[in-house]
Amino acid sequence: MINVDLSSLFNMTRTVWKSMRERSFGRIVNISSINGLKGQFGQTNYAAAKAGVIGFSKSLALEGARKGITVNVVAPGYVDTPMLSALKPETLAMIADGIPVGRLGRPEDVARCVSFLVSGDADFITGATINVNGGQYLA
Repeated sequence: MINVDLSSLFNMTRTVWKSMRERSFGRIVNISSINGLKGQFGQTNYAAAKAGVIGFSKSLALEGARKGITVNVVAPGYVDTPMLSALKPETLAMIADGIPVGRLGRPEDVARCVSFLVSGDADFITGATINVNGGQYLA
């Protein structure tokens, strides 16, 4: 998973948008975060950027819908990735205890959701934010 700022997201989207419109088909799945939905103490900039990804995606979904382009967001919770490896084991255990399913997410959990959203089975889903967080935040 690549972490990018909003201006990079706009530029990456701009590069593919025209050809998607010409083909009348496209799938865009942006990755946000649980913190873009609920906020996070001490992480104002991160939470704001991730909320921006959601707003950007919703607007883009409206623009692309009639052209067969779907735009959705996956908002993972705490996933066992190198980003979390900087945390102390007791902190990770405390986080996992606060997740109703009782564990951190796995990269495969997020990948399966993205895979579904780009499949033909999701062709009527656009502008959605799918939470992949084990029930930690219900929006």
